[in-house]
Amino acid sequence: MLLLAKKLGGCFVTFSRYMMGCDPLLSVSSNCPVPCLSTNFLSRFKSLMAYVPPHKRQSNPNPTPTIFSKNKTQNPNNPSRAKSHHKTPNPSRNIVFSPHSISRWYHTSSETDHLTQVPYSCEEFERNNGEKPLTLTVSDEMESPTKEEERRVLNGVVEKVVRDLEETSRHAREERENAEEREGEKLVKLSVVARIGKVLFKERYKSDCIRSIRSALTSEEELNKKNKKNFYTDLTDEYMRYTEELLIQKCGFQIENEKDNYLVLVIDKDQPDSTISSKCIVLPDGNLEHFKAEQSLLRYMVTDISCLHKDFDLRIMLNTKRVLKNLDADVAEGVNTLLKAAVINPEVKGGLTWPLGKDSFSKRFFVTGFWHLKYKILRREKIRVCLRNVYRFDQNTSKGEASNEVTFKLKGVSELLTEGDIVKNTVVDMIQEAVELIWTNFLSNNGF
Repeated sequence: MLLLAKKLGGCFVTFSRYMMGCDPLLSVSSNCPVPCLSTNFLSRFKSLMAYVPPHKRQSNPNPTPTIFSKNKTQNPNNPSRAKSHHKTPNPSRNIVFSPHSISRWYHTSSETDHLTQVPYSCEEFERNNGEKPLTLTVSDEMESPTKEEERRVLNGVVEKVVRDLEETSRHAREERENAEEREGEKLVKLSVVARIGKVLFKERYKSDCIRSIRSALTSEEELNKKNKKNFYTDLTDEYMRYTEELLIQKCGFQIENEKDNYLVLVIDKDQPDSTISSKCIVLPDGNLEHFKAEQSLLRYMVTDISCLHKDFDLRIMLNTKRVLKNLDADVAEGVNTLLKAAVINPEVKGGLTWPLGKDSFSKRFFVTGFWHLKYKILRREKIRVCLRNVYRFDQNTSKGEASNEVTFKLKGVSELLTEGDIVKNTVVDMIQEAVELIWTNFLSNNGF
């Protein structure tokens, strides 16, 4: 305090000398006879006046780690970041994109002159982007295609999907083999899935979208480069009930099981490029019990298909999923400590809360998000369908979202790609069968 007083006193002496025009820190402008404070003096004066005594300074006992965005430039001087070969995950979504990933978008019309974009009602999109989304459709003048025309267009899309699957699955198997050599056991599986939803575009890119569609006849890359899109997967309760009935009564599926559990996403500060997904069940005493740990999904392929003349669109993806069977002792302790502190509360977003300061452990492990999942699994040979209601909550942004989702898991194709036993015609037939099943039965809302 004595030192501070001396410094402040010195400043006031300097200021008084300024009033008399005799301080060397003052400068005189040729346009103004009154001397002016120099930049050096002003910066010194401001820094001293901003001084906060040590006992007044605040510190955060539970700092939250920085979650690096995949759009941010990596720091080459940080070795933990420099070793990463994958784009950083979205913590609330638990997804990482492979450097070999392929993302494409197609539409199912052979005519481009009658294509247009119209507003689509989606509160979540409007809340996150500040604008109403657009969806691709056809004008009223265009007649519905015949079944032969539809089949021809779908066959073309399936061939492109299989082409990308062959390329990306090769990279996925190579990375899986490298991981298995390090770990000494088979932990990574390839998974091909299809989802029902809606391809949405930002209004500000409307002209770019239409222009790229019309130029895509000569350049497929142009179609995929210019369009900023999202895939919205939330479906109505009525549609979910209709889909379950249709799967059982018409398509020959049977209910395999029903589950109600939680997924807690944990960031390990020592490995910030990956998220630990802890699947939990609820014990009779109301506490969470960990039963399976997985790393972030690694995504290799995303193909979005705007299904014109239908109510919904289609997304086909190739992911790899790594099960973490043997957690290190410190990691297991960190995850279990966070789970024991969780409190189940159906009244809050995501269904879980943590007492103040208990959502982190040892300044290394941090809860970054959590999901409450209720779902049914239906199956028939080679295909499983997951009907789930999920409430996601992002701890970093304090935002939550609830959605009903339908996912087709193409088990037959996934097994072929995992083993590398690829017979092109067989993969084409399996993808074709799945796309036709979805196209024929599940892309119309039937008034819901």
